[in-house]
Amino acid sequence: MIIEFASITDPKIQELKDRFGQQTDVFIHGERIAITGITESDLAEADLATAKKIEHSHPKAIQSSRVFHPDDIVVKTPHSQIDHQSLTLMAGPCSVESRDHLLKMAEVAKQAGATVLRGGAFKPRTSPYSFQGLGEEGLKYLRKAADAFDLDVVTEVMDEGHVDLVGRYTDIFQIGARNMQNFSLLKAVGKTKLPVMLKRGMSASIDDLLNAAEYIAAGGNQQIILVERGIRTFDNKYNRNTLDVGAVPVLRELTPYPVMVDPSHAAGYHDLVIPEALAGVAAGAAGLIVEIHDNPSQAFSDGPQALLPEDLLVMADKARKIKAVLMED
Repeated sequence: MIIEFASITDPKIQELKDRFGQQTDVFIHGERIAITGITESDLAEADLATAKKIEHSHPKAIQSSRVFHPDDIVVKTPHSQIDHQSLTLMAGPCSVESRDHLLKMAEVAKQAGATVLRGGAFKPRTSPYSFQGLGEEGLKYLRKAADAFDLDVVTEVMDEGHVDLVGRYTDIFQIGARNMQNFSLLKAVGKTKLPVMLKRGMSASIDDLLNAAEYIAAGGNQQIILVERGIRTFDNKYNRNTLDVGAVPVLRELTPYPVMVDPSHAAGYHDLVIPEALAGVAAGAAGLIVEIHDNPSQAFSDGPQALLPEDLLVMADKARKIKAVLMED
């Protein structure tokens, strides 16, 4: 339950904390107090008399609910401001392959107007025999390439034990689809001050995604970006996954966090990436995270879905035109 007061004083906050804090969770945001697990019958008449509004939010996702936090949350990094008033582009190879190659891709990303360089130093692969990433060496390459072109870094952290290591090099933690419900990892990044990009699991509902975000927020970190990256449905013959475009406006209505789209992992094939990216922007996405490679057939991972540098430039130009039309309203 969320109670909004016309004006709230510190004694009132403390009174509610003293009354309910031992048996449940109490959160404060502006003039709103969220108390989990209670009904209106649990409130005193004095509470009801001074309440401006009483609303009910998702029982497990309080801080991730727009009912509790009505204003958009803006995620800020050294070179980016990620929100729904702008269009943030993140681009780079699926895997960090070498220092020289990453520098080439960082230059391409910069030319396309990206403010964030993506790349995997630790790679969760379906097969244990596939390339697993360069580890800390790859993180160093990412940091140097990003700094050379005034870009931020987003890279995946795969387990709780890597949070401190990855945090020394990245500006944004990426939680991949396979780790969306790795609750120990979510708690660990929730204790940091770095933004977290949380990707929707391939079989996860929207409520599952919001509950996962709540684990991060519960640790004190609300610098969260949600990413729709395609889900598994009955048809994976023509797409790697099914991009749930409708999830973008739904999430924007339900949560204050910026919502981005990953068309690369949704499409799985480079010729489908641009149409799905533009559909995501048209649906209201705050940005795109896209994989690029100058020689996809030789890529260490996910070559078939990587855009060529010239295709990234075309996609970025079209995406910004769509965003400009949307902002006219």
